[in-house]
Amino acid sequence: MIRTEDIVKRFGDKEVLKGITTEFYQGQTNLIIGRSGAGKTVLLKMLVGLLEPTEGNVWYDDTNFFTLNKKQKRAIRMQVGMLFQAGALFDSMSVEENIRFPLDMFTNRSYKEKRKRVDYCLERVNLGDVNDRYPSEISGGMQKRVGIARAIVLEPRFLFCDEPNSGLDPKTSIVIDELIQSITKENNITTIINTHDMNSVMEIGENIILLHQGELVWRGNKGQVLESDNEVLQNFIFASPFLQRLRESAVGK
Repeated sequence: MIRTEDIVKRFGDKEVLKGITTEFYQGQTNLIIGRSGAGKTVLLKMLVGLLEPTEGNVWYDDTNFFTLNKKQKRAIRMQVGMLFQAGALFDSMSVEENIRFPLDMFTNRSYKEKRKRVDYCLERVNLGDVNDRYPSEISGGMQKRVGIARAIVLEPRFLFCDEPNSGLDPKTSIVIDELIQSITKENNITTIINTHDMNSVMEIGENIILLHQGELVWRGNKGQVLESDNEVLQNFIFASPFLQRLRESAVGK
């Protein structure tokens, strides 16, 4: 589990996060949603440790991350996997080399052990026979799955996903959502997803927080979204006429 305690982040005179206190649960897909500029990306960077809070704390289980020294923080980061919005694959490396990169950097495993782990991760994301291909030789959806394979290669306890469906068609987005959720359940990972994809919210939103102008204004799950009377949530979720009609239908039953 990861939890935040009165997180405040200021950049100069601008307060981007305003006292965020919440929890992200182990074994669940935890979603951070909100409009552009709401503070989602800043919060995600805070949780990963890329930014330090102006005030407040981030806890990994019972460990206060920002009180740790450099060596202790590294030990926590070894338990973290990250799926980046644009994939962030190295163009000059093959698929296998991309996935093996964290193993090369942070472990002393033999090449045979690394290759076995890479092959397992590729199988887990339903990719076969692409070890020797380069990112430019595979589709965007396949690149995203390679990114997931790399994110889980070190068997993380915590998985962070930044807009995992960005640039993908709806069908591929569903595949990625289901893959992330199944890996989360299978390995009992604390998964945190920064997203604006409403399909993700309604399909895998087990624990959702809504940010608005730097404040946490709503928290719930996918089953509570349609029934909520939170005005900010309604304006965000039901911006399209189709979803508005869906909500009215659900409320009328």
